[in-house]
Amino acid sequence: MRQGMLIIAAAAFLMAGSAAAGPETGGIERDTGHSVQLGPRPFYLVDKMSEGDLKDQLMSCEKGPFKRTDFSIGHRGAALQFPEHTKESYEAAARQGAGIVECDVSFTSDGALVCRHAQCDLHTTTNILATDLAGQCTAPFTPAEFDAEGNRISAATARCCASDISLAQFKTLEGKMDARDANATTVEEFLGGTANWRTDLYATGGTLLSHKESIALFQTLGVKFTPELKGPDRNASLQVEEVFGSQAGYASAMIQDYVDAGVDPKDVWAQSFNQGDVLHWIQNHPDFGEQAVFLDGRYAANPPIDPNDPSTFDPSMAALTALGVEIIAPPMWMLLTVEGGEIVPSAYAREAKAAGLDIITWTIERSGRIVEDVLPTAAGNPSFYYRSTIEVLENDGDLMRTLDVLAQDVGIIGIFSDWPATVTYYANCVGLK
Repeated sequence: MRQGMLIIAAAAFLMAGSAAAGPETGGIERDTGHSVQLGPRPFYLVDKMSEGDLKDQLMSCEKGPFKRTDFSIGHRGAALQFPEHTKESYEAAARQGAGIVECDVSFTSDGALVCRHAQCDLHTTTNILATDLAGQCTAPFTPAEFDAEGNRISAATARCCASDISLAQFKTLEGKMDARDANATTVEEFLGGTANWRTDLYATGGTLLSHKESIALFQTLGVKFTPELKGPDRNASLQVEEVFGSQAGYASAMIQDYVDAGVDPKDVWAQSFNQGDVLHWIQNHPDFGEQAVFLDGRYAANPPIDPNDPSTFDPSMAALTALGVEIIAPPMWMLLTVEGGEIVPSAYAREAKAAGLDIITWTIERSGRIVEDVLPTAAGNPSFYYRSTIEVLENDGDLMRTLDVLAQDVGIIGIFSDWPATVTYYANCVGLK
């Protein structure tokens, strides 16, 4: 029965242009000569699925053909195996069929916008500590300390910010897998620590990019843009106000790079966890504000939002739409809950759709194997991305089941993935554009 419903839904989508199809097509030319190459992982995940109609349907698509899809969004590129926010990671995402690729935006000391997940992450995402630029870091490398019995007293630390160095200096660095070894007593050890479900196979010198360079690359690759304006780090030695005058100036600078490059606003989904940034774009850059994405981090508020209790939604979904917000993007666990042993949309998902909000979510393929995701993290916290459904997940193939509920029942218009090929396979199979 489920298979029949999916086939009907896919047909209806293709005929009617359902909202679940993904973001509206803009001006990007997609016929770039770059073939879509999915590799073995999507097929592996489908093979691991429990028997059922969904598995049968996804297996029937194994011969393709596969095309690029806006439903598949490259999260920091293809960060599962490639150093995030590098040219190589972005190219891998495009080859895996991501129709939209993300550059998280931070800044250097001379006011250049660059692709980094945070203002101060160079010590975990680049080789800066092994270069002469280490002396410019906000906080130098400090080795871990241990007592006489070998118990760690304090973890190894460092703090290196893009804003500690100029763009020219930034461009001399090499990207690596985002990791650090808290037990390190040397810089070489500290730069290690890559999770065992990732790899350093492609971390042999990732090419760092400015924001403007990422735009030019994405245009060449024929993919669309979803830049995320990263919040300021108040522990950094240089603050956003010193460089751009204000947070609003910072937000406008990011949009200006797209204006200068002649990018169609319909091809850009500017994002921020800061509601003020989103409202600034809506009010001051309306062509880009129309597709501005409010990344919902209220799960970390005090008190936190409860996805199954609308009384905790402050502001409410209706209030957000009244402000002009059209797209909301929570982590995927906030959109799902379990009822009668089945994964179903949460109250959050239902309220967002009822208010007329489009939904993008994050991040699939981010946390390793589902079977390991059940276990506590190093910090002792429960699973993050599957925390609301982990009780009914049985195997790695349930990643596909989760994706199916998000697409078919919640009605998301796109999903970030650290390995876009997985989402590309699913979207092509069920008819999402």
